Amino acid sequence: MTLISLWAELDFDLTAFSVQHDALLHSYMVSKMTSPQIVTSDDILLKLCHSVSHVLSSTTASQISHAGMVQSITRTRLKPDVGCFSIFDGGFSGLVVINFSAAAAIEIYRKYMINMGMPESELAFSHTSDEVSNVMGELMNQMLGNFINQVNKELQTSIGQSQPKMLTINKELTISIDANLDEPLARRVSFKTENNHIFYLEFAMDKTEFIKLAEFEHDEEFDLDSLIDEHGSHNEKVSPVATSSNSAASTSTTIKTSADDLLDELGI
Repeated sequence: MTLISLWAELDFDLTAFSVQHDALLHSYMVSKMTSPQIVTSDDILLKLCHSVSHVLSSTTASQISHAGMVQSITRTRLKPDVGCFSIFDGGFSGLVVINFSAAAAIEIYRKYMINMGMPESELAFSHTSDEVSNVMGELMNQMLGNFINQVNKELQTSIGQSQPKMLTINKELTISIDANLDEPLARRVSFKTENNHIFYLEFAMDKTEFIKLAEFEHDEEFDLDSLIDEHGSHNEKVSPVATSSNSAASTSTTIKTSADDLLDELGI
């Protein structure tokens, strides 16, 4: 075989390989474009982790992060020192448990209260304080509220939650929490506060998938506080200070009309 014929054969093989490669790449891209998007239980867990990190970071003005690794567990438990849990149902059912160490609970509580403008000297120092439990319960409400809002918007389904329950737990006590799930899937994720205190989120839900069959538009983000502030500043500009009975009646009418406009925007 001459060098020219060998080169021609090699060139032919390379051309055939290139054509085959392009065909496979095209087939892969088409399949990716046409195959439906699937959201699994672990994807839902990730949304919950983002909600927990976002709410705690914004309310405490500090950095709260979650681990990139998720642990598969057989059941969810309430563990020392402060445990809180809530059950949700609707489009899917499940259970959320968050176990705080005493140090993590106190750090989050104190940073939250200071961020709210409370004097540091008036804050509790013990994780067994009722005030700490109340604050942690309120924060869990906000975390789950953010999570439910994301689920409703992105998965186009509706879920509700029970009122979070808080327990200060003794070191020697572990309480198992069972949710009535047909095919339970349980996970544990660790979180870290800005001062490197660790707490854990445990999550159990029915094994499920959400399959996106068609494109849809997400609902716009709705900020109630901004809307109220906007109407409040509008009232200050257009409503004069009442100095007589007529001006007082006019001001009352203006405020009532503005309030009605606000209720209309809220859909109430």
